[in-house]
Amino acid sequence: MDEHTDKLTLARQAYTARDWATAAALFDVVATEQLTSTDLTAYADAAWWLGRIEDTLRLNAAACDAFLAAFRPVEAAWTAMVLGIFHLGRGDEPQGMGWIGRAGRLLQGAPECKVHGYLLHLTEVETNLQAGRPAAAADAARRTQDLGRRLGQPDLVALGLNGEGRALIRSGQVADGLRLLDEAMITVLDGRLDPFASGTLYCHTVATCHQVADIRRMSRWIGLTEEWLAAFPAAVAFGGLCAVHRAQLQLLRGEWDEAERTALRVVTDLDANRIDYAAEAWYVVAEVRRLRGDPSAADAYDEAHARGRDPQPGRALLQLQKNQPAAAATSVRSAVAAAGPDPLRRAPLWAAAVEIAISAGRLEEASSAASELTATAATFGTSGLEAMATAAHGAVLLAQDHAEEALPVLRDACRRWHELGAAYDAAAVCVRLAVAYRALGDETSAAAEVARAEATFERLGAYRQAPGSPDGLTGRECEVLSLVADGRSNREIGRALHISDRTVARHLTNAFHKIGVASRTQAARYAIDHGLTAGR
Repeated sequence: MDEHTDKLTLARQAYTARDWATAAALFDVVATEQLTSTDLTAYADAAWWLGRIEDTLRLNAAACDAFLAAFRPVEAAWTAMVLGIFHLGRGDEPQGMGWIGRAGRLLQGAPECKVHGYLLHLTEVETNLQAGRPAAAADAARRTQDLGRRLGQPDLVALGLNGEGRALIRSGQVADGLRLLDEAMITVLDGRLDPFASGTLYCHTVATCHQVADIRRMSRWIGLTEEWLAAFPAAVAFGGLCAVHRAQLQLLRGEWDEAERTALRVVTDLDANRIDYAAEAWYVVAEVRRLRGDPSAADAYDEAHARGRDPQPGRALLQLQKNQPAAAATSVRSAVAAAGPDPLRRAPLWAAAVEIAISAGRLEEASSAASELTATAATFGTSGLEAMATAAHGAVLLAQDHAEEALPVLRDACRRWHELGAAYDAAAVCVRLAVAYRALGDETSAAAEVARAEATFERLGAYRQAPGSPDGLTGRECEVLSLVADGRSNREIGRALHISDRTVARHLTNAFHKIGVASRTQAARYAIDHGLTAGR
């Protein structure tokens, strides 16, 4: 046995043992002419797990040719399909669809097999889900399951269950859909699937939980994914996908340093393998920077956009942070229109639209957006959507000067965010609670809520506009607004500033016009948001 033959035998053994790093290193030193078509696919697979995507594409293309030369069209079709998946992941749709089309052509006349099921899943389940046709996707997913059962292929059954579950969720049948997702994952947890199918199902499940804002379920599945990945330390691609979902969770929970580090650590690998996840990683980075007032947030949104990720609602909220409420309102309205009728895509946009419309003094728009968000939360019923909708409803009630009605709603929203570990969102609701308590004359409770919010903002390093004179306000107008936020009447403000009640009223009229509000409650909220309150 010569040296190359010996290394080839060891490479095959390492690949069978799923030791991809060793397998790839050994394949690297074997002469290409000694590799069979099966060796080429094993070599390509090992390279993919290590993140060597260019080698993967080259080797799989060679394997496809070798299978065709050996008159093995089914194996060639499988390899062509895998090439299609990888090219699509890189954002190269023409090559991706070209290879998938070739796979379908190679299967013509072949007996029913596993490749038929995967192509059905790709071309009908996934395509219909992306196009917003959940009923058609569910039908194709059930056919995938049936084929998997006939062929004794548990991976096809699990993929079909997962696809049907996602389709039901998109149709508003959330509880039934989530049950199917969980059922599909039983097969994964039992270790009955190959690693690629397992990783795919983990990613689909976590991504769906994020999409419907089921934060608790998302957290649980991320933890289980990380446990699974611990057995595959060389899993560069799946490790990167999971890292992006971990970063999304860290962003929500106020672990902002960790979120940015986690996202930035994987963007280079994901640019080569999954450009959609690279875009999402940059969006997480942008959100962290916006929330901290980092000017480079705009550049990070651009990076996400360049990779195909709509930078909204973050970009609109960044405009609001820069005291451009009218421009922000226009941006978020455009984003809602671009999102189409899909309520899950529109939900985070509606949440931002409420915030922006209130700041712009457009209360009818805010109320309409909150109603849309409430309807979505009622349909899908997940913890995150319900928290978002409750917070939006409370904010609108407060902006409409219904402090007594707003108070219990805001308290409920604060509780929901707190239970989800969403520290920043809970603190933002505390600010509104303070305004509501002050409107009702409860200064002690208002002070407690402000202190609680400020402590959280300080701990997170959250951006809070520095004291000054925003929106063209004069120094005296800022003083008047500060005392309004403190719950003072016009007479009390006049006494504190040694001016007449009429002068106080004039300052308030001018200030209300400049900042686009119509009530003392809205003015108090503005003063807190812009750092105009006493002691800040």
